Amino acid sequence: MERKKTVLLGVTGGIAAYKSATLASMLVKNGYDVKVLMTKNAGNFINPIVFETLTKHKCLIDTFDRNFEFNVEHIALAKWADVVMIAPATANVIGKLAHGIADDMLTTTVIACRRCRKLIAPAMNTEMYLNPVVQDNMKILEGYGYEIIQPAKGHLACGDTGAGKMPEPDVLYEYIYREIAYEKDLIGRKVLVTAGPTQEAVDPVRYITNHSSGKMGYAIAKVAAARGAEVTLVTGPTAIRKPLFATVIPVTTAREMFEAVREESRDADIVCKAAAVADYRPKHVSDEKMKKSDDRMALELEKTDDILKYLGENKRPGQFLCGFSMETEHMVSNSRAKLVKKNLDMIAANNLKEAGAGFRGDTNRMTLITAGDETELPLLSKEETAAKILDIILEKTSK
Repeated sequence: MERKKTVLLGVTGGIAAYKSATLASMLVKNGYDVKVLMTKNAGNFINPIVFETLTKHKCLIDTFDRNFEFNVEHIALAKWADVVMIAPATANVIGKLAHGIADDMLTTTVIACRRCRKLIAPAMNTEMYLNPVVQDNMKILEGYGYEIIQPAKGHLACGDTGAGKMPEPDVLYEYIYREIAYEKDLIGRKVLVTAGPTQEAVDPVRYITNHSSGKMGYAIAKVAAARGAEVTLVTGPTAIRKPLFATVIPVTTAREMFEAVREESRDADIVCKAAAVADYRPKHVSDEKMKKSDDRMALELEKTDDILKYLGENKRPGQFLCGFSMETEHMVSNSRAKLVKKNLDMIAANNLKEAGAGFRGDTNRMTLITAGDETELPLLSKEETAAKILDIILEKTSK
């Protein structure tokens, strides 16, 4: 982010207010400038000092607080914010905003916010949430351009079970990230990403796989969605939470990934094939668990479908195809040969032996290779690497 993006966090009087402190902390740690508005009722659930300590800004509650210079504070805040999130949002505050009632610092400020995106995270008892009046008020807000974040379902503080739980802070963070982390320079583009390993069964118990975590592909999907693209992620089995703002197609085997990619690539503008697909699979898969019999066991393997080759052979005009290359030696020459052989537009190459690069880690060190040039990236987080990859793709496809 070139400058600190600004987040106005509204906290209302619900038990879920304690989660908002975690959200505020998460935002600050990730480089956002955060100011918090609280209703007086929210102060019954969490002390304003908590937010002041986390954000290094005074927590605002009273519209007529004389500790501020006279600059019509709620208007100044409305102009300052890049995004507003109210979390938790009670039925009371939702009703007020839906009908233009501005009787405290939070509601007056939010109603004055006309230029930025406004996100509402309802949190209340399930009977209140499902009440037709509350549902109608949320629809009214949606009609005015607010985004209503669907609450989670589960055990509520009152003892009931159902819809009404405020989503966890990391989920709410993703909504803010999507809104303001990047410029929306990929709007109108369809991006297909593959990620993770594949698993090729030996028997009902065992399979062949690799060390891929899926982090690089997931980072590309996350950043592409934040930049406005319509993203489809075809993913092998991973331990990572699926991206919120992408269409996710889970697969297990190389064959399943091939079929999914063949279908989804037809109308994709950009394809980033970051998955580590098995090159071979067992030719014969046992229906029963294979028992130990001798000191050795031999598996006969056969080649899997070459997804990247298929994409290169069937690339339509205007489609950009980015492959990935994991090497242990002669990284650039081997990758450049692959670029030509597979008819790629770009290949993102790294050396598994370099510190900070390769599988499972949160960083990468890549060289981005096209027909005409090479861009060597420094050691970056995988999200930063994803942004650089998309920068070059955008540059190449905008000419």
